Amino acid sequence: MQIRHAALFSFLLFSLFTTALFAQPSVANLRCEYHTDPVGIDVDAPRLSWWMVDAATDAHQTAYEIRVAKSTPNLSKTKKNTWSTGKVTSDKSTNVAYAGPALASGERAYWQVRIWNQDDTPSEWSAPAFWEMGLTETSDWPAAWITLANEPTSPTSLPSHYYRKEFSAKKKIRSARLYATSHGIYECYLNGKKVGDQLFTPGFTSYHKRLQYQTYDVTAMLGTQNTIAANVADGWYRGYLGWDGKRGYYGDKLALLAQIVIEYENGDTEVIGTDASWRAGTGAFRLSDIYNGERYDARKEPTGWKMNGFDDAAWSKVAVADIPKDQLVASNGLPVRAIEEITPIEIIVTPKGEQVYDLGQNIVGRARIVVNGNAGDSVTLKFAEVLDKEGNFFTENLRAAEATDVYVLKGGGEEVFEPRFTFHGFRFIKVMGFKPTVDQLTGIVIHSDMEPTGDFSCSDELINQLQSNIQWGQKDNFLDIPTDCPQRDERVGWTGDAQVFSMTAAYNYDVASFYTKWLKDLAVDQLENGMVTHVVPDMWDEKGGATAWGDAATVIPWSVYQSYGDERILAEQYASMKGWVEFMRMKAGEDFLWNNNKDWHWGDWLAFHSEKPDYAGSVTEKDLIATAYYYYSTSLVRQSAAILGKTAEAEEYAELMEHIKAAFQREYFTRSGRLVSHTQTAYALAITFDLVPEELLDEVGEYFAEDVKKFGHLTTGFVGTPLLCSSLSKIGRDDLAFMLLNRKEYPSWLYPVTQGATTIWERWDTQKPDGSIIAGMNSFNHYAYGAIGEWLYTHVAGLRTDPEHPGYKHFFLDPHPGGGLTNANAEFDSVYGPIKSAWTIADGEMTYEVSIPPNTTATVVLPGASPEGVTATPNLANTVNPAATADGTEMTLGAGTYTFTYALPASR
Repeated sequence: MQIRHAALFSFLLFSLFTTALFAQPSVANLRCEYHTDPVGIDVDAPRLSWWMVDAATDAHQTAYEIRVAKSTPNLSKTKKNTWSTGKVTSDKSTNVAYAGPALASGERAYWQVRIWNQDDTPSEWSAPAFWEMGLTETSDWPAAWITLANEPTSPTSLPSHYYRKEFSAKKKIRSARLYATSHGIYECYLNGKKVGDQLFTPGFTSYHKRLQYQTYDVTAMLGTQNTIAANVADGWYRGYLGWDGKRGYYGDKLALLAQIVIEYENGDTEVIGTDASWRAGTGAFRLSDIYNGERYDARKEPTGWKMNGFDDAAWSKVAVADIPKDQLVASNGLPVRAIEEITPIEIIVTPKGEQVYDLGQNIVGRARIVVNGNAGDSVTLKFAEVLDKEGNFFTENLRAAEATDVYVLKGGGEEVFEPRFTFHGFRFIKVMGFKPTVDQLTGIVIHSDMEPTGDFSCSDELINQLQSNIQWGQKDNFLDIPTDCPQRDERVGWTGDAQVFSMTAAYNYDVASFYTKWLKDLAVDQLENGMVTHVVPDMWDEKGGATAWGDAATVIPWSVYQSYGDERILAEQYASMKGWVEFMRMKAGEDFLWNNNKDWHWGDWLAFHSEKPDYAGSVTEKDLIATAYYYYSTSLVRQSAAILGKTAEAEEYAELMEHIKAAFQREYFTRSGRLVSHTQTAYALAITFDLVPEELLDEVGEYFAEDVKKFGHLTTGFVGTPLLCSSLSKIGRDDLAFMLLNRKEYPSWLYPVTQGATTIWERWDTQKPDGSIIAGMNSFNHYAYGAIGEWLYTHVAGLRTDPEHPGYKHFFLDPHPGGGLTNANAEFDSVYGPIKSAWTIADGEMTYEVSIPPNTTATVVLPGASPEGVTATPNLANTVNPAATADGTEMTLGAGTYTFTYALPASR
């Protein structure tokens, strides 16, 4: 299992043990809005979820009871509960909405749940959990925005800001919260210690429409005399952003908004907020830019500035800034943190004589270096993803991003430098001005703190490395937003990349709140006519409206709904989803074909191409792609409307779907079933989106299969690649899907693996077979082609959702051995608990082990099995009636762990 927290894992083991002894269910993993004990949320009716723990076969919940109170002791006092559901007959254990009295700003609610199982046996009450509200009204912010007074304007980067204020707390403190945000990225300190462990706060949003603030419990950090201090750096707000050399896209003035709300034991409340009394200056952070890196001059760091008694007379008074507060929202996404540390595996002296350190893994983050020397000495660190074919440090693909950190020593002993306000994408570090040992240089892995939920492994180590590359590509590019790449002058939220990868992402990690946050920015940046911008947050002046990119508005909410059973995200995003479909309807017009040559589309971006002058096979007409996605997104809006009870709109979009499908079939299919764009991508789209005329299914499948066989490799790009193997499997051609998966030569998924890749590449030929590397737009760390991961989980291992029962309430365990694999294993922590689907073939016999969590059911398919030839542990003879199907044996099972063994037919 992929549970990160050892305490939770130990509790689950203990619960299962006691359950087996006493036949009593228990409750674990209490969450509120996908978080454990969240502080500072602004959801009016937060949703509560839990895991049922019960070792009994077919265990399921038949009822629950939730109680909420203002304190832990009051939970057990019925009259002091602020809300109680009473015993509710229901099997629902995810996203149960709180329906008690509205909570005030800063108010904390404690909650417990107990459940009844299939025998009507109740559990004990769970351990208490809580959630705490943030600031729900603009008036809750008495603090003022402040900025450095008289800062000069500059076309290039300026030093970061330093802010401080001393204050006293002369009464006994009951609790204290710090609420903070900035224009720029900030770090706050209390009495010399950093507040919290989050990085790059307040995050990347559409700043003038949605600006996040963070909430910190600082009760234990306060004394009688206190100093609050903060650094604010350029970040995404004022730094360089995009590939056009623009700086200050959102504004040219950094600013800070912060307040400490202190509640004293006697009931009094005091607010210490940013105002005109604060002092400001600059210091050691001479330059902090996400693309270009950080320059830190330790000689200029004001000694003791974060502590009481610092003489700030040389600092200036702050200027109060006139910035509205009505766009402030609580930060309910995933915090960015330093997750892992990596020690270099090798020190390399390149042919050019440069000293380079190899981490062995392409990561995103920064480097920590331990140095010593004289005051004024400098150490420079540069970052690269690869070495070129001669073995030299390669940075041409970074384009204008300098990716350089400089530390100027203060002298006097050992010093440690770790940048605070920049990040890089790198495997290799070039160090100049100092020669550290491997123990003096550390790679710090930074990304949104996603809980790992899934893993796939099999008998082929190259495919296992591919899975590792997919997961690393996701970690490296999920840094507050889903970036396209983490290393060059880009690192923005391309909608197309996020769209095609969304289901793979949800298998690997818990991304429910990550996507919820990002989709809110997509919606606020969406134009009134429904057009979705190419990147979110939009930093490209409202450019957008491209098929497969704009469809992130419909596909990603649907992926979240399927993965987590989250109906609310459909409700909250419905206007955005519908807006995008209406934009496409306007573009398509009365013939239902989106083929306006004036509209820009990215098409099947970066599809394989050849230098052969007679080559044709990868260029798919953009209007075909556009119309296919028009149909698909309309189908998702239709389904969403039906789920949300919008019956009339569901019927309207069902009718629209019929018109689009008929138009697509008239325009793009010949009578023999050939598509006018005779490409793998065109066939994959038509098959996956159900656009093929029923009477032509066999012919279309044959055309598709023949094209794959003709080339012997994939020819697809960002649009076609995620659908390629699954569409081949859909027409019964697993042989071709596995052929493409197993191919090691260029172009293929495994070709980069054979070249030593540790992440997913942007291009099939990011590094050519002769070792040459494309300069310019070329990344060794994209994730779009990693969407093959969805097929590995859902088809090879056979773990897939049931659209009729989303969130794994019911799911399918339907493996498909092939490609010479002798085993495959998928493990996944669903919102109900751990799921496992693991098969092994040896000596003509297949063993299939499955785990189904309590309160769920699964349809299990045993490929190639006849019901009478299966041995099951535990014995299911008296409880399950397996059915013979064309694919094998099928049965529906409740919770439990089962092992099936049977002889495979000789043909397998």
